[in-house]
Amino acid sequence: MKRWSKLQKQLYLVIDDSINFQIHCSVYRMGSQHGGADLPRYWITLGKEIVFDYPKVSTDKQDYPYVNEIPDISDLFRQYLDTPREQLLEKTFESDKYGVTNLLKCADRRISVTGLKEHFLSNDVVNADACKLILDARN
Repeated sequence: MKRWSKLQKQLYLVIDDSINFQIHCSVYRMGSQHGGADLPRYWITLGKEIVFDYPKVSTDKQDYPYVNEIPDISDLFRQYLDTPREQLLEKTFESDKYGVTNLLKCADRRISVTGLKEHFLSNDVVNADACKLILDARN
């Protein structure tokens, strides 16, 4: 897997820089008397508000942090970046369990706000409330 900072930099190249939309990835070390574990986390903020937070959104936390979806989310970001701009709005990312690509679409400066509003008003989408916040920030 490539370094997070390189992927993050590529994502920021397509994100509308007029809004305070940030994508974070970190690993927190949890230590105890019985050993330790790394707790991976992905989160997206708009201003100071968290609009996406993994593992909080995960429905299957049973084996977390030993089994997690951080590599899957990174792969999803890569798929998003590799998708041609003209296909982004209509593309359904099959591996997107949490609707994170909807957030990216709303923050993507290559897609017009008008087109996004029309798309998200006419479709039932995951993270609709966060999408609305992002679109409002882009106006």
